[in-house]
Amino acid sequence: MKTVRYTIVILSMMLLCVSCAMFGKSKEYHGFDAKWLDRFTPGTTTAADVLEVFGAPSRMVKLSNGNAYVYERSVSKGTGIWLVLLSFGNYETQYDRVVFFFDPEDILTHYGLSMNAGDSSYGLPF
Repeated sequence: MKTVRYTIVILSMMLLCVSCAMFGKSKEYHGFDAKWLDRFTPGTTTAADVLEVFGAPSRMVKLSNGNAYVYERSVSKGTGIWLVLLSFGNYETQYDRVVFFFDPEDILTHYGLSMNAGDSSYGLPF
């Protein structure tokens, strides 16, 4: 009888200790290199020049004084731990983003760059 009791206690403890961990990574981007920006000069570069180097933009925004082409690269990383009675999770997405602004004649007026995709990290929510 004692053996059955010990077996039930040990199996119950093992069941409570069962857990699962998950790590995931996702990349979604149109590859670009920050060095490519050296090719572009505000006032002389056209929208066609940008399209030739970067391809189709992720988004095109119509502005009152022209257009903006937005190119994005994202890296997402997720972590999760599942315990029998408790679960923890974390999901983080960081972006590389280049935005080109054009006047109504499709001449580049200026551009902006944000390179943060490499900062995405795995982690727990506590």
